[in-house]
Amino acid sequence: MRHEFGWSSTTVGVIQSAFFWGYLLTQLPGGYLADRYGGRNVLAFGVVSWSLMTFVTPLAASFSLPVLLAARALLGVGEGVAMPAMNNLISRWIPNRERSRALSLIYSGMYMGSVIGLSLCPRLMRSFGWQSVFYVFGALGFVWYVLWERFTSGSSPKESKTIDPEEREYLRRELGRRRSRESGTRTTPASQDVPWRLLLSHSATWAIMISHFCCTWGYFLLLAWLPTYFNQALGFDLNASAILSILPWLTMFVGANLSGWIADHLISTGKFTTTTVRKMMQTIGFLGPASFLALVSSTQNPANAVLYMAMALGLASFSQSGVYSNHGDIGPKYAGSLLGLSNTLATVPGIIGVALTGWILDVTGGTWSIVFYTAIFFYLLGTVVYNVFGTGERVFQ
Repeated sequence: MRHEFGWSSTTVGVIQSAFFWGYLLTQLPGGYLADRYGGRNVLAFGVVSWSLMTFVTPLAASFSLPVLLAARALLGVGEGVAMPAMNNLISRWIPNRERSRALSLIYSGMYMGSVIGLSLCPRLMRSFGWQSVFYVFGALGFVWYVLWERFTSGSSPKESKTIDPEEREYLRRELGRRRSRESGTRTTPASQDVPWRLLLSHSATWAIMISHFCCTWGYFLLLAWLPTYFNQALGFDLNASAILSILPWLTMFVGANLSGWIADHLISTGKFTTTTVRKMMQTIGFLGPASFLALVSSTQNPANAVLYMAMALGLASFSQSGVYSNHGDIGPKYAGSLLGLSNTLATVPGIIGVALTGWILDVTGGTWSIVFYTAIFFYLLGTVVYNVFGTGERVFQ
């Protein structure tokens, strides 16, 4: 698309960041609706919406750049409700001692999606043109929706019509155990309304919000610009860049599931508190990518750069068992709203950081070290904030 329409790096950055304009708008509404009405239908709405916008992207691009930007923003509106809805479903269905694995497995599906997408896109573009990529992946979303409606029936075990009675009783017992054990913790109003002021009054919420911001600065940067880095900075052609871009996402898939297993195992032994485990996983998720991005900035060897980038993203995925699992720890009842809060702030790097990267590359003639060291700064900031103010104990009843 870039070559066909003659876009500069700055324009590409703006187009990619347009997604986050819409994504930002639906974080809080998505969390509120999921917590009040359940995550199942909210997630279904999101998938149908973003699949439709994906499908019509080639048509939007053929009209004009503003129409394309609008389509990208509307795609973000649909996808913005997904993470709050998923977090709500996890808090309602998954006991605490299994939560890290469940959440890591779900998030790793996004990484595997990147692997599949990067594998298929070059073939689709060579055979059918770049438009086919949007048609295929847009259509897949509608297939998912049909399966979702067929095989799911409730946002919680209590609402489900298909769950086995024994499993329903097990989940009721396990999900209620921590609730009764922590009945003396800070309470929230009995009303179904989300107590936004109370949520924002606690340092644990801000620790999650700031750390989430620091995570996504590096994540969105690499998600948007990794193939460009391999092509322009390392000299690989577009096909090779797409193939090499698969490796970091594979390491994220492995790292996320590995961290989930480690975190749940440590919690289940009873020797480590949830707080200790969350901080341990998140410290790896911050300092790991910071270290390897520093190595990426200093190497001139393309093979080493690819390896370091893969390690950076692989270790960054340990955050799935850190801050990304933390919303359900401090307030299961408001997990969707808490995720909406943190993901609202965490969307800012997608809007500013992705566009800023394009501008930096244009102004500096392709100097990537500035881009990487900015991400390193936020990783280090997040390490300090989360270890000082984060907690894995329940704060909101």
